[in-house]
Amino acid sequence: MNNGHSRHFVIICPGIHDLQLTQDFLEALRSSEGNILSSLINNILIFPTEDYPAYSAIHILEFLQRQINEVKTPLVFISFSAGVAGAIGAAWSWELLGGKVKAFIAVDGWGVPLSGNFPIHRLSHDYFTYWSSALLGGGEDSFYADPAVEHLELWKSPDSCGGWWVQAAAGGKAEQRHYTTAAHFVNRLLQVYV
Repeated sequence: MNNGHSRHFVIICPGIHDLQLTQDFLEALRSSEGNILSSLINNILIFPTEDYPAYSAIHILEFLQRQINEVKTPLVFISFSAGVAGAIGAAWSWELLGGKVKAFIAVDGWGVPLSGNFPIHRLSHDYFTYWSSALLGGGEDSFYADPAVEHLELWKSPDSCGGWWVQAAAGGKAEQRHYTTAAHFVNRLLQVYV
């Protein structure tokens, strides 16, 4: 740990798609308002889906154990599509081993039940996916594209996907919505958790 600013890792768990889309996703975050990824460049780990199945929790966990020396290192997961299924299993396992998951960000993890001892945020490519995914857990602030975009577009170009940031109801307050981009939403979450 360095002077008051602990070392966090952002773990990127892509889906089953062209590897370039993940680079496009990261570049879109870096070029968007509120970017902090540039300051984390050495703390971003991308699970190699070219070598292992995107949905394999055990492979993601083994990857983390090879890359991170200290299990107490706080992690923020950003996962997409099939990668959400693998990443949530790896996040639970990391905590069972004594690690800390600061937050879990699921991008279009439709049909994947999500719960954990950490904040969970969902981004969805349309309202139906947002609504139906919320039934499977998601709890914290979330985002859905409006107008709807293609599934892969949300990962490839989050900076051009406009939609609603839905702030979860809390403390007797009703939920609130703000129009923004998916990239800005993710950057704001990273500002909070990293």
